Amino acid sequence: MSQESATPVSFETMDLSPEILRAVRSMGFQEPSTVQARTIPLMMSGADINAIAPTGTGKTCAFGIPMLEYIQLRDSRIQEVVLAPTRELALQIGEELTHLARYIDGVRIAVIYGGQSISKQINALKRKPQIIIATPGRMLDHMQRGNIRLNAVHTMVLDEADEMLNMGFVKDVTKIIESTPPERQLVLFSATTNQDVLTIAWKYQHDPVEITVEATKEDRPRITQYVIEAEQDKKTDQLLYLLDADEYHRIMIFCNTKFMTDKLTRQLCREGYDAQCLHGDIPQAKRNVVMNDFKRGRFPILVSTDVAARGIDVDDVEAVINYDLPNENEYYLHRIGRTGRAHKHGVSFSLVTFRESVRMDEILKYMMTVPTPLKFTEDGILCREDGTPFFTNI
Repeated sequence: MSQESATPVSFETMDLSPEILRAVRSMGFQEPSTVQARTIPLMMSGADINAIAPTGTGKTCAFGIPMLEYIQLRDSRIQEVVLAPTRELALQIGEELTHLARYIDGVRIAVIYGGQSISKQINALKRKPQIIIATPGRMLDHMQRGNIRLNAVHTMVLDEADEMLNMGFVKDVTKIIESTPPERQLVLFSATTNQDVLTIAWKYQHDPVEITVEATKEDRPRITQYVIEAEQDKKTDQLLYLLDADEYHRIMIFCNTKFMTDKLTRQLCREGYDAQCLHGDIPQAKRNVVMNDFKRGRFPILVSTDVAARGIDVDDVEAVINYDLPNENEYYLHRIGRTGRAHKHGVSFSLVTFRESVRMDEILKYMMTVPTPLKFTEDGILCREDGTPFFTNI
């Protein structure tokens, strides 16, 4: 793999169309993030790219802008494909690309994922979209039915390739890539690298440029992390204490299981909190409604399994609470990355029992970070190490 050289760029120096520049400005972007500055010119030059970049650094625009610039509006064939590991991420990408394409007449985008009616998706495909965003399983299903042909694809992007391949989609992804022209552009985005990503790059990319983007001071989410010593039978009461502080008006709470997510949401509702939940057993249509309502601020507390950690993109989540610690280190990063977005400050709280402390140590070693420890007194007051109360209003 070759290494690209970093050159200072702005949106104006990227030779973007007036329609894209107008959309970028209307979305509130002033200067490109690091991953955008390094990816957009390379993609527009036609290079294959293998990019390692942390969550929340603007990856969707980094590949979305070049894809829209490539579109031949008079060609009704599928020209651009994005594969994503989850329905939620696919919908998020579709929404962002739609915003970027708002001033380009004739661009058609379809989002294809499992859990939605096949017939509804067939109708969307009959409108001849030039861009398809899909989860691998449903994409392959449509290909086998003859609803999707990829023989005219110019660019394929695997977003969160590491997660997608970890989830067991290696064979599906391989079949999809092999259905595209050999000369197409292939771009991989991952938060981390693994052997499957390297194998895909070796087999299907042409002299790829390797980009590694560290979160710069400007790009890095500003998240203050707190670890709270907890007792398992007091976790819910301690969670209510955090909510009763009334410091945070949009909160995500993460649990490890569907059962705990449902149970905790019911408890919060009984206590008078306006909370809803997301997990894999909730029908996709309902999940879409919950996610959209949360984004629009129609309720303040979302309780979720990791199904939403990579799929929901809300700029003003003020706090993330880990009711349970995740089983995978990467999920901790994706969870807390739901706050501190769009250059805003966020906080994360992890309720950690003595039994979970070893797991927490592993996560912190992976994160290379030192959070602030907090502890409840016997009187039930959350205090810092020096004994001063954390909240001053309760």
